[in-house]
Amino acid sequence: MPYVCTFTGKKSSFGKQRTYRGQKIAKGGFGLKPTGITRRKFRPNLQKVLALVDGKPTRVLASTKAIKTGLVVKPLRRRDGYTKARKAAGSAA
Repeated sequence: MPYVCTFTGKKSSFGKQRTYRGQKIAKGGFGLKPTGITRRKFRPNLQKVLALVDGKPTRVLASTKAIKTGLVVKPLRRRDGYTKARKAAGSAA
């Protein structure tokens, strides 16, 4: 499973982490010099979520932004489904 949000399409991106050394010119130094530049990954905050995809509950990776904004539709829990059915059956009897 690739590290991609199924709803927003967010995925990993690459960048660099820079380490600087030296004193600022404004403080009387010769300026900041980059001493180490390493590649790094920026990864989205993905969560494994049980969501309705094409009407079926499926476990997918979804970004927290998709969950917060309501793009992810979660299926009813079993106990929630039964309480409504029991109420309907109880009122009919």
